[in-house]
Amino acid sequence: MSVPTTTDPVERARDAAARESWAEAYELLHAHDRHPSRGLTADDLSVLADAAWWSGHVDESVTARLRAHAAYLAADDHRGAGLASWWLYYEYAGLGRPAAAAGWLHRARHHLEDLPDCPEQCFLEMTAAEEASAHGDHETALAATRRMTGLALACGSPDLLALSRQAESRVLLTAGRRTEGLALLDDAMCAVSAGELSGMVTGWLYCLALTQCMEAADFARAVEWTNAAMEWCAPPWTGRPPDQDTATVTDTAPEAAPTAPLPMTVPSGENPFRGVCRAHRVEVLDLLGAWALAEAEARQACREVPVDCLESAAAAYYAAGDVQRRQGRLEAAAVSYGHAHELGRIPQPGLALLRLAQGRADAAVAGVDLALACRSDPDHDVLGRARLLAARTEVALAVRDLPGAAKAAADLDALAGAADGDVPLLRALADTALGSVALAEKLPGALLPLRRALAGWLELRVPYEAAQVRMLLAAACRAAGDEEAARLELGTARAVFERLGAVPDARRAAALLSGGSRRRLPGGLTVREAEVLRLVASGGTNKDIARALVISEHTVARHLNNIFAKLGVGSRASATAYAYAHDLV
Repeated sequence: MSVPTTTDPVERARDAAARESWAEAYELLHAHDRHPSRGLTADDLSVLADAAWWSGHVDESVTARLRAHAAYLAADDHRGAGLASWWLYYEYAGLGRPAAAAGWLHRARHHLEDLPDCPEQCFLEMTAAEEASAHGDHETALAATRRMTGLALACGSPDLLALSRQAESRVLLTAGRRTEGLALLDDAMCAVSAGELSGMVTGWLYCLALTQCMEAADFARAVEWTNAAMEWCAPPWTGRPPDQDTATVTDTAPEAAPTAPLPMTVPSGENPFRGVCRAHRVEVLDLLGAWALAEAEARQACREVPVDCLESAAAAYYAAGDVQRRQGRLEAAAVSYGHAHELGRIPQPGLALLRLAQGRADAAVAGVDLALACRSDPDHDVLGRARLLAARTEVALAVRDLPGAAKAAADLDALAGAADGDVPLLRALADTALGSVALAEKLPGALLPLRRALAGWLELRVPYEAAQVRMLLAAACRAAGDEEAARLELGTARAVFERLGAVPDARRAAALLSGGSRRRLPGGLTVREAEVLRLVASGGTNKDIARALVISEHTVARHLNNIFAKLGVGSRASATAYAYAHDLV
C-alpha cells in the first residue's frame, strides 16, 4: 500500500480512493468541500459520490453526483455526464424513486448514444438487456449483452467484461438456458475470486450471483458463493479467531468450521455489501439447518443493509420467519413475516404454512393461491415458484383437497423436469410432493418417490426436509405392514427435529413412536372429542358421526362446539387442518 506524501487533501483523497480506502477519501473530500481552498473538479465530485456511498451517506452521494453531472456538462464532457447520469439512474432506482430514475436514464442515453464507441455505453447496454429480458424479449436482451461484451473487450476493462458476462448469464437463465447461463456466471465469478475487479464490481457480482443461484435452485453454487462473499466482506485477518462473519458453512451444525478469510479489497466497516451478502447467507443457513446462526445473521443483516437495498432486509426477515415457524414460535414468525411484508416482499409460502399451523386453513389456501397467481411466469425465480407449489400441495392435503394436491405436485414435477440440466433441489421438492400425494391417495407406489426425495435431501445436506420425508416414509412403511422400518424412520426424524429445535415436529415424531395411544391429546381435547374430530376430518357429516359413534346428532353438535372453542377455530375446514397438523388423523 502506497503512503501519500502530499499534504493537499484532494490529492490525498484521490490516493485513498485509488486504494479503495473510502472512509478516508470521504472524510478528506467532505471536509475540503465544506471549506474549500479551491473547487472540486467533476472527477473529484465523482470520487466524493463514490466515497459517500461506500461510507453509508447515500443522500450525500446523490448530491455529489448531481454536482458532478453539472460540472461535466459545463465542460462539454458528454462521456462523463453520461456516466454520472447512469449512476444517478441506478441510485434513484435503489432509493425507490422510479420517475427520477427514468429521467436520468433518458439523460444518460442522450449523452452517450450518439458518441463513438466508448466504455460508458456498456452501462446503457446492460440496462437495455434488463429491460428487454423483463418484457420476455430474450433475443433483444442477448444482443444487448453481446454489444456490451464487445465494448468491454475493446476498452480492456476487466470490470466491464465481468459485468457483461454476468448480464448475459442472467438473460440466458431467464430464457431457460440454464447450462449456458451458469457457465457464463462461473466465468464472471472467476474474475471475482481472483481479485481482478474493483470493490464496487466485486460486491455487485457477489450480490447478483447469489440471487441468480437461489432463483435457479442451484444450491451448491449458492453455498460456495455465500461463503466467498462473506469472506470478502469480513474484516482483514488479524490472527484472532474469526467471528460469525467469516464462518464457512459446510454442514448442518450451527457451529460450522470457520476458515481464514481472503484478503479483502475494502477495509472493515466500509462495505455496504456486507448486509446484502449476509441476507443471502441467511437463506443458505436456513436450508442447511443452522437455524440459531441463521436467525442471528438475519437480525444482523437488517442492521447492516443499506437504505437502498431494503429488499435484502425483507428477505432476511422472511427467512427468520421460516425458522421461527418450524420451531413452533408462531407469534414471532407472524411478526417476522409482517416486517418482510412492510418492506415489500410477499411473505409466501411461509405465511400460508403459518396459517395452516394455526388452524386457519382457508387463509392458507387463499394466500398460497394468490401468490402463485402473481408468479405466473415459471422462468423467473424457479425456486420461488417451486416452493409455492410444494406449499400448495401441503395445504391441499391438509384440507383433503386431493385433486388440488395432485395438480400442484404434477406442476412441480413438470417444473423440475423442464429445467435445463439436473437440478437436485427442484427434483427433491417434486419427489416429496409426489410421494405425499400418493401416500394420501393410498397408492402402492408412494415409497419410490419418497425414497428418491430422501436421497435427494440427504445429498443436498438439507436436514429438515429430509426428516419430514422420513415421517412420510414411516407412514408408508406402516401402511405396508413394515413396523420396524417405520420406527427406524421415526426415530431418525425425531433426533433431527430435536437437534434443529423443530419442537412441534419432534413431538409429533415422539407421539407416533409411542403408537399414539398413550399420548396426551392436543388442545385439551377429550378422547371422545378427538374421535369426533377424526371423523370430521374424514369428511363425515353430523349424521354420519352420530351413526358411527352411536350418539345423537345433538351430542355431535355439542362436541363440535367444544372442539371449536378449545382449538380456537371457527369452521370444520379449520378443525380438519388442525387435526392433520397435529396427527390426529
